[in-house]
Parts: sequence; C-alpha cells; structure tokens
Amino acid sequence: MGNGVWSQRVRPGAPGSRTTRLELFYDLVFVFAFLNVTALTSSEPSATKLYRCLLVLGLLWWCWTGFAGLANYVRADQGILPLIGFITIAATFLLALSMPGAFLDQPGGLNGPLVFAACYFAVRASQLAVLGWLARGDRERLRRLGLLALLPVVATALLVVSAMVLRIADGGTATTVQLVLWTVALLVEYGVGVALGGTYWAVVSAGHWAERHALMVLIALGESILALGLGPGFVNGLPLTWPVVVAAVTGIAVASTLWWAYFDTLALAVEQALHRARDPAARARLARDAYTYLHLPIIAGVIFFALGIKGVLAEAADPETPAWGDPLGPFWILILYGGVALYLLSLVGCGMVALRVLRWPLLVEVALLAVLAPVAVRLPELQALVLLALVCVSVTVGETLGGRRRRNRVRQLALEEQRAAEIEESRWRGEHL
Repeated sequence: MGNGVWSQRVRPGAPGSRTTRLELFYDLVFVFAFLNVTALTSSEPSATKLYRCLLVLGLLWWCWTGFAGLANYVRADQGILPLIGFITIAATFLLALSMPGAFLDQPGGLNGPLVFAACYFAVRASQLAVLGWLARGDRERLRRLGLLALLPVVATALLVVSAMVLRIADGGTATTVQLVLWTVALLVEYGVGVALGGTYWAVVSAGHWAERHALMVLIALGESILALGLGPGFVNGLPLTWPVVVAAVTGIAVASTLWWAYFDTLALAVEQALHRARDPAARARLARDAYTYLHLPIIAGVIFFALGIKGVLAEAADPETPAWGDPLGPFWILILYGGVALYLLSLVGCGMVALRVLRWPLLVEVALLAVLAPVAVRLPELQALVLLALVCVSVTVGETLGGRRRRNRVRQLALEEQRAAEIEESRWRGEHL
C-alpha cells in the first residue's frame, strides 16, 4: 500500500501511541451498555437470566475488543476512522438499547432479538471491512481476513435462528435452544479467533493496548459506584439512616480494594511485560491471553458485584425492611461473593500468564470467601456486605505490606517511564510550539 493512500485515508499507529479522545467517547457507550447488561437479570434474578447476562457480555466485549485492536493498528481519530467510529458508536448504542429484549421480543416496537443481531453484525462487519481495505494487495492477509469475516456471519446467523425459536417451540424448550445457539455463537467468535489470532492481535503500541483495557476495568468499577448511588430507590426518597451509611461505606470499600488489586501494580507490571515482548507472535499471544480473554472475566466479576449492590442495598436500606435487611440468600451470595472471587481469580490468572507470578494472597482471599459464604448466606444483607468488605480490606493491606519490594520496583519503573515521556514531550513542545 502506498504512502499516499495511508496519508489520505488512514494513518498507521505508532509504538508510542496512546488512547485518543474519540476512543474515550466510544467507551461512553459502553458505560451505558454495562448498565443495561445487568437489566437482563436484576428485575427477576435467576440462573437462566444470569447466564443470558454472561452471553450478552461476551458478545459485547468482542465488539469492543475488535475496535480496540483496530484503533491500535491505525489512528482512530485520523482520516476515515472517525466516520467508522461514529458508525460503530451508533450501532453499539442500539445494541445496548436492544439488550433487555435480546432473548424475548417485547410487544410493540421492533423485534428485539433481530435488532440485537443486526447491530452486532454491523459493528463487527465495519471493523473487518477496515482491516480488509488496509490489507488489499497482501493475498495471505486477505485470505485470513476472509476466514475471519465468516465468524460474525455465522454468529449472527445463529442469533437470528435463536430469535425465531420462540415461534416454533414452547417456553422451556425454546429457552434451552436459545441458550445453546447463543453459546455456540460465542464459541465460534472466541474459539476460531484463537486459531487466527495473529490477524486479530497485531499489537503496534503496547502502551495503547494496555491503557485501553485498563480504562475498561475502570469503567466497570464505575458501574459499581453508579449501582451503589443510583440503585432503585437507594438514594432517591430514602432517609439517610445508619444502614444507608454502612451500605455506602462498605460498598465503596469493596470497590476500592478491587481497584487496588488491579491498578496498584498488576496493570503496570503486565504493561511492562507487553513492552518487553519484542517478538510479534509472542506479543500477540500475550495481548490475546492476558488482555482480551482474561480481562473479560475481570469485567464480568465487577459487573456481578455491581448487580449484587443494585439488587441488595436498596432493599436493605428501605425503612420497611428489617434494620440490616433480610437474609442474603444463595443467589445473592453467588452474585456478590462469587463476583468478587471471579475478579480475583482472573487477576491471578493474568499475573500467571503475563508475569509467571502467583499472587497467593488473592487465592487466600478467594478461599476465605468460599469458607464464609455458607455463613454469610444466613446473615442480613448489610452484615454480609460488611463481612465481604472486611475480608477484602484485610487481604489487600496484607498483600501490599508483604510485597513491598516487588511493588516498589514495578512502580519505580513506571514512574521513570512517565518522567522520560514527560521530558521528551516538553522538549518537543519547546521546539515546535
């Protein structure tokens, strides 16, 4: 491809590129999408609806990671890419709007499952179309992209078939068939993506790739804060009582420990490992395994915790319920404690894959949550939340104090990199601005 074509229509990414404002604008849609994911199960919680939530989240994440990879390969705010970005944003927003009816068409309006399938295909097709245009002239890459293009076609076809199932089968059978079809669609995208991974995960800028995924973790954590403050009736119309204060403080405490477990050192260390991976194939594998695949359960764990906050705290703080709420029950124990445990186990896996380091304090924390869950299931809701916060805070403090040497080394290296970048930016501004 000639330099003239590149300069007129797209501009390639660079090893030092970072997240653009257009990408941050795009991520705002995902804030709304994450909020809507929990709507699939928050009204009438059940195991089936929880699994539906996971399926939708998996496809939503695949849409996002495709755009993140494209924006790493070329500059998202230059040439024709902003137009592609706006198209993707519109399709993703409609995708989020259709989520509550993604499995069952609601009376009135458009067919929800078909709208979801069409929007999913629009997002994926726009991403692959840009990659195909960039690869013209490279027969081998075009062949691989042609195979990749079949994946969203097959996945979308499965989603369309699942939308038709309700017309030919009864309730229980239709639900089972729908879940199977959605699961196969997810496996097609993720499973075949492993075999053709070099086309998906060609990481030009390690810093951009790490920053994009870290920002998505931050957005998911923000979902838990929004759920805490904007849960049904939790703030609006309720008096500021001691249960409300305890719920707010403990909810923030848990969210803060989740932030610390990821951002204090792990995010920095994994990014440094991605920078050190000079071989393109090794970097692609690390980007795929530690970020695309292992960050999905990280996001899912936070969203489960947010769902638990949304479903539990409003009821516990309502003056008509007992002072500390009703007994938590097995479903909400699975959501609250299980969500935190999933998040922590995913961090452990991320550290093992990228750094070959086992964070045993997090495994101890998961074991404690598993041991305490049978006790917490019978506790009032706010007491169970306080117990969760005590475990999270205690282990976080213990791990931070026990791993000071390694923590200081990782953070010092990150600080030196930041200072070097700031010095270079100041020098350039002094010469050109």
